[in-house]
Amino acid sequence: METEGIRLNKYLSEAGVCSRREADRQIEAGAVLVNGRTAMVGTRIMPGDCVEYQGREVHNRQKPVLLLLNKPPGIVCTAEKREKNNVVDYLHYPVRLYPVGRLDKNSRGLLLMTNQGDLVNRIMRSRNYHEKEYIVRVDRPINADFIRRMSEGLYLPELEVTTRPCKVEKQSKYVFRIVLTQGLNRQIRRMCAVCGYQVRDLQRVRIMNLMLTGIPEGQYREITQDEYKELMELL
Repeated sequence: METEGIRLNKYLSEAGVCSRREADRQIEAGAVLVNGRTAMVGTRIMPGDCVEYQGREVHNRQKPVLLLLNKPPGIVCTAEKREKNNVVDYLHYPVRLYPVGRLDKNSRGLLLMTNQGDLVNRIMRSRNYHEKEYIVRVDRPINADFIRRMSEGLYLPELEVTTRPCKVEKQSKYVFRIVLTQGLNRQIRRMCAVCGYQVRDLQRVRIMNLMLTGIPEGQYREITQDEYKELMELL
């Protein structure tokens, strides 16, 4: 723990109690005590402090967890309880986990779930050019011009940004493989739309060295020691 302590909402989040936003609401409601006194939003927790939530003591030392989930369509990549199809409730894991990045509701495939906030930040830093690979089916036959435009980079007017050059490879008449090194909102769907195509199916099959292979849809597995070691080396 840092010498100046950590914010109480982060402490509760890392302990798996709730999200930071919900933690702030619970603190404001008076449900959190620090050293026997009602806590305030912004309170910092120092080594040796006693934190209680709804009458029970909270410790933020958890075993690190990193899961590879094959997300089905219809599940939303959020920990927000107000979303009835949120991925946290869907997973129903005994430790509170959070999704690493997003995979939009209608898409499927590999999603990482973890309780390690620092790991989330390291993976999500787009400037590090971490690869994510997708298999995409579209509504029209794929031609050479489509592959060229997608791979060279496209201006997305809704986001006012030009995508990075990327690897794109035709797999069949309607299916292509694409490897991105950035994570813009609905990026592949927007890129296809600029080219006059609509996405019919989008599946993420790889994040860096982590593969979807062998995980049935809706199921998950823990990362292996070898995968974790390689992931850390890449990060």
